[in-house]
Amino acid sequence: MRVLVFGTTGQLGWEVLRRGNAASVTVNGVARSEADITNRKSVSQIIDRTPSDVVINAAAYTNVDQAETDSETAMAVNCDGPGFLAEACANKDLPLIHVSTDYVFNGQSSRPYREDDPIDPLGVYGQSKARGESRVRNRLDRHVIIRTSWLYGVHGRNFVKTMLRLGAERQVISVVNDQTGCPTFAGDLAQAIIRAAIVIHQGGQGLFGTYHFCNLGQVTWYGFAEAIFELVRGRIPLTVERVQAITSDQYPTPVRRPAYSVLDTTKFTSAFGYAPPHWRDSLATMLEETLVSKSYQ
Repeated sequence: MRVLVFGTTGQLGWEVLRRGNAASVTVNGVARSEADITNRKSVSQIIDRTPSDVVINAAAYTNVDQAETDSETAMAVNCDGPGFLAEACANKDLPLIHVSTDYVFNGQSSRPYREDDPIDPLGVYGQSKARGESRVRNRLDRHVIIRTSWLYGVHGRNFVKTMLRLGAERQVISVVNDQTGCPTFAGDLAQAIIRAAIVIHQGGQGLFGTYHFCNLGQVTWYGFAEAIFELVRGRIPLTVERVQAITSDQYPTPVRRPAYSVLDTTKFTSAFGYAPPHWRDSLATMLEETLVSKSYQ
């Protein structure tokens, strides 16, 4: 099977590239410098000239706060780009796997969000991703949209690496304790995407639609930070003595985050036969590789 991946310089695309190759899938990666997904002609040319069975979009504008003042770029990358990819895939009769986010929801639910729950994004980033989903659905029938949450990985910048860095610089770190979600290891999400691509390629034509995938379990950012330090203490030099729980109001940001964005992954597991690990197990896996490579420094 041949897969074409857009966004291979990001933490997710990087994992899709290496895990696809490990699964004996021929993966052709497209970095940001090689293609502008906000340019219809650029996208079309790459898809036309690259023999592929499935196209994966891991490219995204992910700076949630900056999107509030850079809405034009956020919309171009997260809305126009997926639309152009869907158009080009439709012209070549190719399926597209597109990655979206828990930020399409407003965070007011009292149970894990299901795929058919109403969306109501709180800021520009969530709005841009919601519109991107709509573009994909309207322009390509053969699509799989996978919403995920709180992504972190071995490659690139993320919350885990920020905590490791701050843990070596400060004695007290303040982290919000009133936002609950599902930390998701990019390696697990990449594995899920590859699995979905294989199943679709092997005849799973009735499986197109929207899915949720994240690691199992739920935790606040504060609890996540505590778990990180619990797993690395004694293994690397740390100055942090205490993680202090604060409210979102005590850590104001340009845009309000969903207070609750836990995703129900039942549909994905049923369709593609891949159950996500618990977030604590995946965090330990990520930290093992990160500490060995010292990629957090």
